[in-house]
Amino acid sequence: MSEEKVCYTEVELQEFKELIETKINTAQQDLNLLKAAYSNASENGTDDTSPTFKAFEEGSSTLSKDENMKLAMRQEKFIKNLNNALIRIENKTYGICRVTGKLISKERLKLVPHATLSIEAKRAQ
Repeated sequence: MSEEKVCYTEVELQEFKELIETKINTAQQDLNLLKAAYSNASENGTDDTSPTFKAFEEGSSTLSKDENMKLAMRQEKFIKNLNNALIRIENKTYGICRVTGKLISKERLKLVPHATLSIEAKRAQ
């Protein structure tokens, strides 16, 4: 009977680390775009148009800024979760389900690299 694997190898952890670092870089770029969108650095306003259009535009702009701020907050949380995954890699606890104590499948970690629950534990929630 083969022994069940309890942690990932150094090589596997390095692969996950590279995947996560790539995702962090991409997520950070996306976050920067979102922040620029809601801070509206370019300020393409409607100052020179009619007051009615300006009021409509400001309402639309507020909604858009609010949505962009919410997306930015989600993106910041995603980046934090990815950074926490890097810490787990350094601690050699990456990929271990916090509920079952078993290894989370490689397939799941490639799709959700910051996962802390196995599919089994996630379904039980």
